[in-house]
Amino acid sequence: MPLKTSAAAMVASARARITEVATADAIAMVDDPDVVIVDLRDPRERDRTGTIPGAFHCPRGMVEFWVDPESPYFKPIFGEDKTFLFHCASGWRSALTVATLQDMGFAASHLKDGFGSWEKAGGPIVPVPTKS
Repeated sequence: MPLKTSAAAMVASARARITEVATADAIAMVDDPDVVIVDLRDPRERDRTGTIPGAFHCPRGMVEFWVDPESPYFKPIFGEDKTFLFHCASGWRSALTVATLQDMGFAASHLKDGFGSWEKAGGPIVPVPTKS
């Protein structure tokens, strides 16, 4: 049975109404203390490919709860007066995430073409810190 809306259509709809940041512009933001880069990727993806220096990891399944100050799962980093740039591997999950956050009233943008484009453009990457 076909779905009413495909994942690709949902991503296209999200992209039409959110702020997308080009890879070169995102690379230029990496050392900006007023920018928080949020990595939505699965821990296995991060372990395999590394991460953007200073990126905050927020699992995709927790983002709505972590940004909501009324949630018992709220993370204070999301209450800071910063610019939030979300990313995933290719830009699909982050587009959906940012559209949802926008619906919640949380201002954010996303890395249009994801971590893959960051890597191809030679953006800085560091290994994921190991947990002790």
